[in-house]
Amino acid sequence: MLKTMQKHGVTLAVFAALLTGVTALVNELTKSTIDEQAAQQQQLLFDQVLSQSLYDNDIQNSCFVVKDSLLGKGERKIYIARKGDTPVGAIMETTAPDGYSGAIHLLVGADFDGTILGTRVTEHHETPGLGDKIELRLSDWITHFSHKRIEGSQDRRWAVQKDGGEFTQFTGATITPRAVVNAVKRAGLFAETLPSELNTLSACGEQQ
Repeated sequence: MLKTMQKHGVTLAVFAALLTGVTALVNELTKSTIDEQAAQQQQLLFDQVLSQSLYDNDIQNSCFVVKDSLLGKGERKIYIARKGDTPVGAIMETTAPDGYSGAIHLLVGADFDGTILGTRVTEHHETPGLGDKIELRLSDWITHFSHKRIEGSQDRRWAVQKDGGEFTQFTGATITPRAVVNAVKRAGLFAETLPSELNTLSACGEQQ
């Protein structure tokens, strides 16, 4: 009985070792493909918030890490677009912390003069049928930020219509669009500060 148990134990150990080895091999063989697909998906999303016609650098490898309350708590990644050697805009990760059902994560493209070039929601938990209209697949509402300029932090146009601004709210759901409008505005204001800070930014992957 003991020998049988030992035999089964050895067999199980060998099988586990083989399975671990195969899994590691498959992961190694597919890693480059997975990374490539992730990069392609990221670039497709970038193209929705900042047109490639505006820059000629490898924006995915022009990544920096920042901490600024205008973008939300904690570290955020930003990507600097350049035309030749001239910085022309940025793609920024930002968060609206005050959504109806929690934080709403966004990607915002902007130039350095206060103009929003594009916005997309990357993650949210808003109510289906109400607040989820911030998603492009459900509504074109999120596209209305494109080419809108922010005239300083007191620009009253940057609010939902219920608050005296120019952005529509959703029927039965004002909290969600209000949160997004405010977050996009803050990201645009942050972008205006970037030209003077570019030389001080830490590249993604650098030790903080």
